[in-house]
Amino acid sequence: MRTIQTIKQASLITAIKTPYTMSGEIDLDAYDRLVEAQISAGVDGIIVGGTTGEGQLMNWEEHLMLIAHSVNKFSKDLVIVGNTGSNNTREAIKATEYGFASGMDAALQINPYYGRTSLSGVKIHFERLLDLGPAFVYNVPGRTGQDLTPDIIEPLAKHVNFIGVKECGGNERIEHYESQGIACWSGNDDEAHDGRHLHQSHGVISVTSNLIPGLFRTLMDSKNSSLNEQLTPLMNWLFCEPNPIAINSALIMTGAVKPVSRLPYVTLSKAQQLQGVELINALNEADVVGGKANIIDETLLKLC
Repeated sequence: MRTIQTIKQASLITAIKTPYTMSGEIDLDAYDRLVEAQISAGVDGIIVGGTTGEGQLMNWEEHLMLIAHSVNKFSKDLVIVGNTGSNNTREAIKATEYGFASGMDAALQINPYYGRTSLSGVKIHFERLLDLGPAFVYNVPGRTGQDLTPDIIEPLAKHVNFIGVKECGGNERIEHYESQGIACWSGNDDEAHDGRHLHQSHGVISVTSNLIPGLFRTLMDSKNSSLNEQLTPLMNWLFCEPNPIAINSALIMTGAVKPVSRLPYVTLSKAQQLQGVELINALNEADVVGGKANIIDETLLKLC
């Protein structure tokens, strides 16, 4: 396991996609190829089984297997962050204990969603989980229905195992935290470049880097407003439906993964795919995981 200071040096962390076989099981061969593409592009770490990786559609056996597999195969090259959060504190504790026993470097922890609790309950939830080992706190009010405001985060940041925040609340809040020494990673790809170079964020936990890891590496390494502007339409397209629908579709379109979706996720409409083909194929093919994009052949598509 890496130290918290080492983990904080990771400026580009990909929320890695989980691919499936035609029978609907996790496709470890395809997964390994996706992760190897991230390593080749210079990505610093991966979130395993996050929202983009569809941890919400896995049982815990699958989820923890994928974390252990990632540690065993890729920990020498990448920071391995296991999404072991849950709206059930007891489940989150159990999963986090297993994740650390498997050797993950850090956990990603979210505040209780749907069955929301009081602010006192949120604080105790995080404190219990931070006691187990290094963790990123994930603030995504659009999914949880509850904003983790500074009055919640700032006391938690004093915990010895607090790494920082994956923050979807915008760059002004990120700058506020960073000015106090609280590490932040942007949770919004379209804000990540400015967050890094204008608002002093530590980096990004990205969806788009699944598809174009090398170009996102460039955005994190140096200020490049023209490249950021060029890629913004693609980033916007990748969020034209709730994540991970579009990134799933994009990686099927480029042939990086098999044409399989776990329900309730389905692929983008043909009109949406046509927009994506135009945006993806405007880039250098060598910069795109899988290469050239094509419309998905619906006769081959499997929903499971």
